[in-house]
Amino acid sequence: MRPDTPAENVDHTAEAARLERTAGLYPEDAEALLLQAAAHLELAGDRPAATTLYDRLLSSSEGPETLESPHLIRALKASNLWEYGHEAEARAIIDGIRAAAPRDPAPWVIVAESLEAHDELEAAQKTFTEGVTLLLADVPEPPPHSCHPLLFGRHRVRRMLGAAHDDWDVLADTLHSSPVPLDELHDPKRVWSLGSDNPAELRAEISRLRAELGAYREKLSRPFPVAVLHWPTGELAELLGAYPTLSAEYPSHEEHLATIEASLRELAASGTANLGIVTGTVPSYEAFAASEASSPGDANLLPQYATTLAARGRAVGWPPERGAGCWCGSGTAYAGCHGAGLGSGS
Repeated sequence: MRPDTPAENVDHTAEAARLERTAGLYPEDAEALLLQAAAHLELAGDRPAATTLYDRLLSSSEGPETLESPHLIRALKASNLWEYGHEAEARAIIDGIRAAAPRDPAPWVIVAESLEAHDELEAAQKTFTEGVTLLLADVPEPPPHSCHPLLFGRHRVRRMLGAAHDDWDVLADTLHSSPVPLDELHDPKRVWSLGSDNPAELRAEISRLRAELGAYREKLSRPFPVAVLHWPTGELAELLGAYPTLSAEYPSHEEHLATIEASLRELAASGTANLGIVTGTVPSYEAFAASEASSPGDANLLPQYATTLAARGRAVGWPPERGAGCWCGSGTAYAGCHGAGLGSGS
């Protein structure tokens, strides 16, 4: 399902089954695909089946340490369990995640929002604060975009508790770009106004909700990124050794990297948004070619392969965030590598 597909037009059970089948075809992407499937099962109201998928991932034969995001899966499982009556188990998982102190903001947001949804506002504030302190205490401003939900969620809960603004709340206000200020969006009085008989109050609340919904729609309505294909040094050498006809496409690895950066800058300059990079491997490419009943030596297959990787959630956003390493894998900061001279990435 594309992110902009109206939810009312989706058969969530069927979509979950499709994603499970796709995970069987692409085991290297099984984690992302099964997480999407579990989300559809939750939307379909089949929460026990969603838990089964989370357990399937966490009990894989290779062990949870091979997963990209084990704490995220545990957080989603806890949130789901609490929604259908397994509060004690959910709390135990949440306590375990907080003790593990993951460096990924997503698990912190999910468990804190789960506590918030069940009116555990003090515990939610404490959890949001633990995550913010761990991930942002030594990070120069502006913080990574992935940490914004932590700051916004903390602001929201503290507003509900009537807590005075602190430095983290001020930072959240600074980062918020919606025309409706955070203080207004998170005002507890908004809840009361929804039950008001005053038409003016109701119209004002509808305007605020529309502004908030518009911001969410803007983020969710974009399809998967427009992605450019990247081959690491070893993979490109193996690819050209097996399929020399592709040498015209890739004269050298250095030129390949330069072409990627130039292509992305050109797309950005033309107004194309949501850009990304996908990294190819020869076995994955060969499997894709077989699924398309085509030869891996056909250069026309390369952009299709890149699009398929992006659709399977394999794209990394471009340009990298401020201070991040270069996408090429050199270990050098992007600003000092392929991002040199690009203002938005320096």
